[in-house]
Amino acid sequence: MTTSRQGWQGWLTRAAKLTDATGSANMRQLVTLRWIAVAGQLLTILFVRFVLHFDLPLVPMGLAMAAAVVLNLASMPLYGWQRGPNAQLFCAMLFDVGLLTVQLYLSGGATNPFIELYLLQVVLGAVLLDRWSSWTIVGVTACCFAALTVRYRPLVLPPGYGGSFFELYTIGSLLCFALIATLLVLFMTRITTNLRGRDTHLADLRQQAAEEDHIVRMGLLASGAAHELGTPLASIAVILADWRRMPVLARAPGLLAEIGEMQAEVQRCKTIVTGILLAAGEARGEAPEIVSLHQFLDGIVDDWRALHAGVEVDYVARVGDNPQIVSDPALKQVIANILDNAAEASPDWIGFRGERSGDHLVLAVRDRGPGFSAERIAGFGKPYQSTKAEPGHGLGLFLAVNVVRKLGGTASVANRDHGGAEVTLTLPLAAIAMEEGA
Repeated sequence: MTTSRQGWQGWLTRAAKLTDATGSANMRQLVTLRWIAVAGQLLTILFVRFVLHFDLPLVPMGLAMAAAVVLNLASMPLYGWQRGPNAQLFCAMLFDVGLLTVQLYLSGGATNPFIELYLLQVVLGAVLLDRWSSWTIVGVTACCFAALTVRYRPLVLPPGYGGSFFELYTIGSLLCFALIATLLVLFMTRITTNLRGRDTHLADLRQQAAEEDHIVRMGLLASGAAHELGTPLASIAVILADWRRMPVLARAPGLLAEIGEMQAEVQRCKTIVTGILLAAGEARGEAPEIVSLHQFLDGIVDDWRALHAGVEVDYVARVGDNPQIVSDPALKQVIANILDNAAEASPDWIGFRGERSGDHLVLAVRDRGPGFSAERIAGFGKPYQSTKAEPGHGLGLFLAVNVVRKLGGTASVANRDHGGAEVTLTLPLAAIAMEEGA
């Protein structure tokens, strides 16, 4: 249960990192929005000042835009800062509300039609921030709006406009609506994509944690069964050894031969039990076996061929400089299981290729069977996903995926162009290489 708890704690850690990464992606969207806001403010101010000839305080308004530029430039090195994404977004949005308030104060306050831009901040806050933060943005923008109704620098109509203020206000409101609608569609789609990607990844992590928990429970069950079987197997081995020495049985060659077969089978059972305990990390004080990569692969193929004499194995190994590795019983069992599955689908021939690709070991098992259905490929690596009718099948590939994933590798399956299927395992050599000084 401790290992299971550690698996879920690992999922929570990965989920927290993913949430931080999503917050950083949303921060990038806010920075992009701020660049657009600065460009839009600059064009609007220049148009109103030099085309419509309104008297605007260019220096203070320019300083406000410069502050936004400085904040954007300062934010770029912090894209990877993974601490408190809600706090980052909240502070950034408060800053944007403050800059907008300054610009509105200098250009007519609540009489400026662009005061509707506060709604953009409220909507973004509702999507990006925690509940308390989004409600804080609502309160801050409402207070700023209220303050701008009583304190602001009035806009004075230039000569020649007469009583056309309402017409100008209507045009400005239309432009503001078009701007808000465009920005919302543009950035809400991007932000929604970020959030949807996060949710999808979280679902994958949750599924992975559940599968790892399933593996842990199976490992505990197998380890417990192996411990329980050890004692009766040892007792049977002692009894058989005593039988061989009994004078009555010693004079019966047929019985001696059967006893010898029984002893061989008991020894095989003990070897299987020892392998289960080794795979569960209970090596009983035995030193790990160090072999070359070529020896490791050759040994797997030789052992498998001995048990499947009727199956042709097309075996190729290209391992480069043939590094020394730790012989991992779990990995050996995984490869043997995949070979078994291939032989069941293609009893006459299977192919097994092991080759080194940079810092990775690529293992590919091929067969000439009917291949995998689309549903089987979609459910690859999930437990009890099998085309066989017997219960319990489908665990081989499930175990393979999880063992390889524990070693930092990947597993994939595909149908071959000319019939049959291929299962590919890709492992970082560092995960099985012998440690320096060992």
